[in-house]
Amino acid sequence: MARILSTKKLKLNQQMLLLNADCSFVEYDAIKIEYVPFEVPEIIENAIFTSQNSVKSILNLEFRIQNCFCVGEKTASLLNENGQNVVKITEYGSDLADFIVKKQKNELFYFFCGNKRLDTIPAELKKANIEIIEIETYKTSLNLKQFKQDFDAILLFSPSGVQSFFEANKFQKIDSQFICIGETTASETRKYSEKVTVSNSTSVESVIAKAVKILK
Repeated sequence: MARILSTKKLKLNQQMLLLNADCSFVEYDAIKIEYVPFEVPEIIENAIFTSQNSVKSILNLEFRIQNCFCVGEKTASLLNENGQNVVKITEYGSDLADFIVKKQKNELFYFFCGNKRLDTIPAELKKANIEIIEIETYKTSLNLKQFKQDFDAILLFSPSGVQSFFEANKFQKIDSQFICIGETTASETRKYSEKVTVSNSTSVESVIAKAVKILK
């Protein structure tokens, strides 16, 4: 039976994907999220979201967003579920930045993000002289946990999660396959291992499917 470590706690349906594939698993949250207070205008014309955490941070707050631009299908789904108007969805931040530069050049954007956000979108928009206001809505910290047992595959979901896992296990000899949710996470993982595979899409289910396929 293949043994898998998930650096993110899985939902029941995601756990069943592993169990039905005859895989045992250990799960934990490699990062901790703390939401912080922030102030914004009553009406925002254009907002950027690159994670579900940034969406969760604005729920139940009394201001209105006219147009949402986001990275990831799950981020878009959460926005839609909460009545937001999603204008554009891309798989990576670089693609979203490229779209905005080409199609929305004269607009003002609010970027709802965490303290460890990547610089991709702000840098590209500023380079194109597009005004962007960053609103930090949550803080990410590392949840360090050391593992003594070996795993056939380790599932990774963010650069911060990668940093957390390897910081806690830096003295361990790790020969696992690393399955990453996207190229950004994979790039961070390659600093530590050559055995890196990227999922077909940026979803937890796709990461699991890729791990199961590799371990067959």
